[in-house]
Amino acid sequence: MNTKINKYPTLILLGLSLSFIISACSQNKTESNEKVKKKEQVVETVFPIKDQPIYSISLPGELKPYEEVIIYPKTKGFVKKLYADRGTLVRKGQLLAVLEAPEVLQKNALDRSSAQKFKEQYLYSQQSYQRLKKASQKSGAVAAIELERAMSQFKSDSAAYESAKANSNISGQLGRYLQIRSPFDGIVTQRNISEGALVGENMNTALFSVAQNNRLRLVLAIPEKHASAINKNTIATFTVSGLPGRTFKASLSRSADVLDKSSRSVNVEFDINHQTLLNGGEYAQAKIRLQRPDSTLWVPTSSVINAQAGVFVVRITNGIIERVPVLTGSQLDGKIEVYGDLSVTDKIAKTGSEELIEGGKTNIK
Repeated sequence: MNTKINKYPTLILLGLSLSFIISACSQNKTESNEKVKKKEQVVETVFPIKDQPIYSISLPGELKPYEEVIIYPKTKGFVKKLYADRGTLVRKGQLLAVLEAPEVLQKNALDRSSAQKFKEQYLYSQQSYQRLKKASQKSGAVAAIELERAMSQFKSDSAAYESAKANSNISGQLGRYLQIRSPFDGIVTQRNISEGALVGENMNTALFSVAQNNRLRLVLAIPEKHASAINKNTIATFTVSGLPGRTFKASLSRSADVLDKSSRSVNVEFDINHQTLLNGGEYAQAKIRLQRPDSTLWVPTSSVINAQAGVFVVRITNGIIERVPVLTGSQLDGKIEVYGDLSVTDKIAKTGSEELIEGGKTNIK
């Protein structure tokens, strides 16, 4: 009697075990079916297109004076008189300051006197030689040695006069350096000296800074990926924070055409003429219209996958998934420019996903 009763718990345990096994098998089968369905999911594809659109990018820039110079003294001297100060509008050649250096003027006076002396000797030697040469036309009137001596003296005095004249010009030029003049039309932006100050030689003291304010340069750094889209017809529109609501326009004037190694960009300049509202030195926010020189491939923005493994698109070839690494360029109207091992005949997943495993199979529509 007791033996039969003890058998019932054993049978119950066996039944429960079989139930768990059947349930687990059913669950594994369901999961397997879901994986199969997942592997066989339908992927919508598109073809890359070739296009050469005009697009715009926004960049920060800087307005600089067309010409800007720091003026240093050429010769040593004391500041005798100032004729310009910060903010003074000046014309090309206008006198800004006069330096005083008596020794320079005295040296020039000495050199001019010496040059005059050698000039007189040169003229006398020239006349003597010409007279002897004329007299030598009569046979026996002048010995050949005398004519040669006169010619040698004439050449020597001529060389001495040229040397003295050059020294006089040099000291005279140094004297003219005592007058500080503006190199172009503009405005004085800095005055760093006062009357009576000693300047020149190794003192490294700048006298003035002068900038051309009626003509400016807008300087922009074009990122490397847009550098090839720059051309001579590129137009820039820009604004400055000091003049809200005002928009200015300029055409491309010059381009470096070589990438700057530190910023990986190309520096370009747009000339701006007769802009009385703009002062130079301002920061600008610019928008430029660009166009590639040749057509490039474009795909939907959703096709490009940015993952830890890199940037890629998914290509479907005969139902097989393949990841194609790409470099991206510009974006426009929901499309993005791509560079890689792609062609217009490739089928690309319209919506890329990291779940599309390399080498896996899929259906397409």
